[in-house]
Amino acid sequence: MNCPRDWPEPIVRVQSLSDSGIHTIPERYVKPPGARPALVSSLHDNDNIPLIDLGGLLDDTLRESTLRHVSDACREWGFFQVVNHGVRPELMDQAREMWREFFHEPMEVKQAYANSPTTYEGYGSRLGVEKGAILDWSDYYFLHYLPVNVRDFNKWPSLPNSLREVIAEYSAQVVRLGGVLLKILSINLGLQEDFLQNTFGGENIGACLRVNFYPKCPQPDLTLGLSPHSDPGGLTFLLPDQQVPGLQVRRGDGWITVKPAPHAFIVNIGDQIQVLSNAIYKSVEHRVIVNSAFERVSLAYFYNPKSDLLIGPAKELVTPDRPALYPAMTFDEYRLYIRTKGPKGKSQLGESLNDHT
Repeated sequence: MNCPRDWPEPIVRVQSLSDSGIHTIPERYVKPPGARPALVSSLHDNDNIPLIDLGGLLDDTLRESTLRHVSDACREWGFFQVVNHGVRPELMDQAREMWREFFHEPMEVKQAYANSPTTYEGYGSRLGVEKGAILDWSDYYFLHYLPVNVRDFNKWPSLPNSLREVIAEYSAQVVRLGGVLLKILSINLGLQEDFLQNTFGGENIGACLRVNFYPKCPQPDLTLGLSPHSDPGGLTFLLPDQQVPGLQVRRGDGWITVKPAPHAFIVNIGDQIQVLSNAIYKSVEHRVIVNSAFERVSLAYFYNPKSDLLIGPAKELVTPDRPALYPAMTFDEYRLYIRTKGPKGKSQLGESLNDHT
């Protein structure tokens, strides 16, 4: 399975559709009835994912309970929010608002960075290359930060003026946080504290950013900003829109709308951690709803294994009672599924690995 070099159909920018003042969305964005969001209140309205203060790691009296809270969240939710994480609040706000400015630059500025399915890097409006697929109501920008040999500042927007400097500083701080979380997960799994970091490639991990732009939608009950999926990588650090909720996490048969805490990151387990932990920790489906009154901007930072390293269940977590549930494969091989077929629940976890056996 290889990614085509170009999109199967002409790309339409969702922001342009929204700005045109249409009252009905094109058929290409209308989800089947069973896949449409229920925008009415539900039993889960008051629920939220766990909120964890990482400041407790620096306090000997709170360290054990903080580790336990992270462990419980990984086992029971696959999602949690963290505060006191070491990334400056002003930098978080600056990064989000600079990207919002980018999406409001003239179209010719953005089009200069138009992406292709080969690497996805740049300005995009679809995931997957299946002709005639039902699309999501969103545009995005995708860029690489690590490993250093794939970082190309020419593919980072030059406008707004200081965006490149801000995103470089933001990236360095989020990557540092990723190392802290991998260490916590390793300890909680009973592994050496540097196990997951070394398995991901040490200093040579993969780190990339997807900035999501969800324009206002005249019929938000018929579509989604991002279809249900689990993240194919290791850990995801989401900087959400502080004013406009939209992320929903699967919980049982329903969906919980995440209520972001001020200057918190939303962290979720990706498929590679599910594989490495032999399903002690599981990635969880999530999706994004849109609305008719407000646009929404979020920054998803993916902390992934170096793409050419074999990833399989840690041998320390494989026992006669719990045999290895997954074969080893590289992240490059694994993520081809979502890059060709687009977001499809958690099906890539089964199908990618089955194709490899």
